Amino acid sequence: MYALDEKDMGILKLLQEDGRAANARLAGQLAISEASCWRRLKRLQEAGVIQGVRAILDRRALGFGVLSFVQLSCSRHSEKATSEFETMIRDAPNVLSCHNTTGEDDYLLQVVARDLDDYSRFVEKVLRRIPGVTNIRSNISLRELKSSSSLPLD
Repeated sequence: MYALDEKDMGILKLLQEDGRAANARLAGQLAISEASCWRRLKRLQEAGVIQGVRAILDRRALGFGVLSFVQLSCSRHSEKATSEFETMIRDAPNVLSCHNTTGEDDYLLQVVARDLDDYSRFVEKVLRRIPGVTNIRSNISLRELKSSSSLPLD
């Protein structure tokens, strides 16, 4: 773990609110010089604490009306089978996230689709074609109450 001081945490909090914040604005809000702020930003990036800056897109505005949480069980757990599974999932653009989990199922995926027909095609053409997948359970989101990738940095 990277040792963070109060100024580093301040930079991270501000960037979580606005990833496009200019260095001058960050420095001003934190009462540090622009050069010091820039060096801190560079260090946080090099240490992997800041992995990138992305735009947050509205999936509905872009035509992705279906959000599903998919639980998968696999019968094969060899290194080769796991590697094949992970490659297929990484190559599937509809999969927003995938987690190897404990419990009854092996994986939990977050998947988007344009509509239910599109989602059905994704299940048939992607998930059901992954070798070793024995069970697919989908939970379609009816209403999204919160969606965030911000960490609680208090």
